[in-house]
Amino acid sequence: MTPDRRSILGLMAALPFAAPALARADAPASGRLVEHPALVSAHAAPRDVTVWLPPGYDAAPDARWPVLYMHDGQNLFDGARAAYGKEWGVDEHLARLIAGGQVRAPIVVGAHNTPLRLREYVPADLLRALPDDMRGDIQSIYGGEPLSDGYVRFLAEALKPLIDGAYRTLTGPADTAIMGSSMGGLISLYAMMKRPDVFGAAGCVSTHWPLKVEGLEAPQQLNPWRERLVAAWTGVVRAGLPDPATHRLYFDRGDETLDQFYAVFQSRIDDAVRAAGWGPDRFRSLVFPGAEHNEASWNQRLDVPLTFLLPPA
Repeated sequence: MTPDRRSILGLMAALPFAAPALARADAPASGRLVEHPALVSAHAAPRDVTVWLPPGYDAAPDARWPVLYMHDGQNLFDGARAAYGKEWGVDEHLARLIAGGQVRAPIVVGAHNTPLRLREYVPADLLRALPDDMRGDIQSIYGGEPLSDGYVRFLAEALKPLIDGAYRTLTGPADTAIMGSSMGGLISLYAMMKRPDVFGAAGCVSTHWPLKVEGLEAPQQLNPWRERLVAAWTGVVRAGLPDPATHRLYFDRGDETLDQFYAVFQSRIDDAVRAAGWGPDRFRSLVFPGAEHNEASWNQRLDVPLTFLLPPA
C-alpha cells in the first residue's frame, strides 16, 4: 500500500530528530540502568548515554561481558522518554532471551542522538561517492556535511574506552557489536566497515538506504535516484566490508510505510555482500511482512537480530 501524503510528511518529520531525553529512565524489570549525562568528546557533539547492566552483573564480580552499542539510546529502555512514546524494550527482550539461554548476556550501551542526528549517522564515504548533484541534495536536506567519521571516532575512541574502564567488559571485536534502525542502521554498518578492529558485528534494522523521504512515493522520481544511489552504495559496501570469517552482519526490513521503498536497495546490497563471500552463518537479511518503520515494529522483532548478533557460546 502506498502511503498518503500525510503519512509521508509524518515520516519526514520523524526521521531527522528524536525528542530530547528529559526524564530518568525507569528502573527496568531485570538488570540495572546507569545514566552517563552529557558526555563530551573531541569528535562529536555532547550526548547522554544510558547503560544497561544485565541480570547477574552485580552478583558476579569476576565475570566479564560482551557489549552491544546502540544508537538513538533514549528509545531503547523507557517509553516515557522515547521519541514517539514507544521503546524498543531492549532490557525486556534480553532478560527473557538470557533466561532461556538464547543469547550471551551483554552490557548494552545506548548512545542518545542529538539534533545533528542525520549528519552524524549518514556515512561520509557514501556521500563522497555520490555524484555532485545528489551530494548537494542530501547535504541541503541534512543541514551540512556529514559528521559520521567523527561520530564513529566518538564511539570507538571515546565511548568504548570509557565503558571498558567503568564496567567489566570483554573488549575485543568478537565481543563488541553495534546496532541501530533507519539511519542508525546505516551508521552501524559504517562503524563496522570503518573500525572492524573494534566492532565485530553490526545489526542494521530497517536501514534507510534512500537517504531521503520526499519524492519516494513518485516512481518517476524514485527510480532514477535509486539507480544512481545503489551504484554508489554497492561500491562503498564492496570496498569497506571486513572479513566475513571474523564478523557478522544482519539486515532486515518491513514492507509497510517507509520500509516499502527499501526492497530494491536491500536486494542489491545483499547481492554485493554475498558476492564478497558472506555465507548464511555470518550474514542474514530478512523481510518481515506487515512491519512498519517505527519502534513498535522494531520491538516486535528484536529477538531476531539479538539472537544472531549475540549467539550463545
